[in-house]
Amino acid sequence: EKCPYFIHGGKTPNNELSDKLYIMSLISKNSKKFTFKCTEKELAGEVPEARYGHTINVVHSQGKSIIVIVGGRSYKALGERTTENWNSVVDCMPYIFLVDPEFGCCTSHAFQELMGGFSFHLSLARNDTIYIIGGHSIESNTRPPNLYRIKVDLPLGSPAVNCSVLSGGISVSSAIMTQTGDQEFVIVGGYHSDNQKRMVCNTINLEDNKIEIVEREAPEWTPDI
Repeated sequence: EKCPYFIHGGKTPNNELSDKLYIMSLISKNSKKFTFKCTEKELAGEVPEARYGHTINVVHSQGKSIIVIVGGRSYKALGERTTENWNSVVDCMPYIFLVDPEFGCCTSHAFQELMGGFSFHLSLARNDTIYIIGGHSIESNTRPPNLYRIKVDLPLGSPAVNCSVLSGGISVSSAIMTQTGDQEFVIVGGYHSDNQKRMVCNTINLEDNKIEIVEREAPEWTPDI
């Protein structure tokens, strides 16, 4: 309850994209009412551009914490936009952004393992590691079975970031993931393709710094869900 929530970016009903970072923390609670405080965090350095369809996580290393922003979509650059494609979006560059939650300092990190942009993926954080699962590429209109491991070390001085490609990923976008145990997560819903919803469910098992994604029995639901 003492941990803050971080909210970044998103799209408004007027199709405007945000690059703001907000911190929401619990101020007080009683049996009937929870009171939260939401404040905007000023960012500096290599600030992530306005986007949506991305993920934000917090990792912990050596007694410190840092925010990690990955993926998403943004509008084309102003010089490339015309009246006909004014609202056309592209995948953001596949950089990994680190944001200091205390001072708002941002750094971007590029990796050869991340060759193309993606969005509407899944991500989960555990200690100093983030796993990126699936996602949709708007450039190729595909949902490759991505599975990346991003490890962040926070020594004195500059942070160290490592990105690895893992096997055993699944093709999925716009799904819901929830934690069902200390080392277990469940994935439901989402899309295999633009016109094919995912009717299967998956379990993610995390153990000894390893990740395993397996199919599990799904409820008897219809494509209308």
